[in-house]
Amino acid sequence: MNKEVADLRKDYRLASLDEQDVAQNPIQQFERWWKDATSGQLEEPNAMTLATSTPDGYPSARIVLLKSFDEEGFVFFTNYDSHKAQDMAANPNVSLLFFWRELERQVRIYGTVSKTSAEISDEYYESRPLGSRVGAIASPQSRVIPGRSFLEENVRMVAERYVLEDPKRPAYWGGYAVKPVKMEFWQGRSSRLHDRILYTKEGENWLIDRLAP
Repeated sequence: MNKEVADLRKDYRLASLDEQDVAQNPIQQFERWWKDATSGQLEEPNAMTLATSTPDGYPSARIVLLKSFDEEGFVFFTNYDSHKAQDMAANPNVSLLFFWRELERQVRIYGTVSKTSAEISDEYYESRPLGSRVGAIASPQSRVIPGRSFLEENVRMVAERYVLEDPKRPAYWGGYAVKPVKMEFWQGRSSRLHDRILYTKEGENWLIDRLAP
């Protein structure tokens, strides 16, 4: 065992989490923590790990950015031809993970994913900087390309095409919403005796349980 790695540790002491104090609805609880994260000058508090499963059964995870959330789900955007999109088409059961290190908090979300409406995708696409809109058209996401120059040439050609007009959202790019069925809120505590509160959807209600750390 590498002792330099094994000896890395931190004792969490910032806060606690009690089932008597949490909201009855996990979206409301997430909103409380979200306000803490966004008011605390954290870098990219909307960065979340999206975990999918490949068709041959391998877990696959990557960072994506949360763009909105409500009772209907947690929304992000991507290329519909990407590897993650192919995973989600084959198996819509996914998980999300937020890790807010400065707050010593994690949120784990388990749910089913579906595409957002074209209207939502259009609205978000049109709000993006021009370079991001051009990039979404120019990049054949997840496909093998011959080199960086290939991508840069694609971007140049797309940018030239839209000198006099705004690029429209391509049909192969848009949003997804993850509708949760379980959400776990993790607050780091001293001696690894962390607080873990689990919400489980049952009908129209949410059950709230404490998990052992």
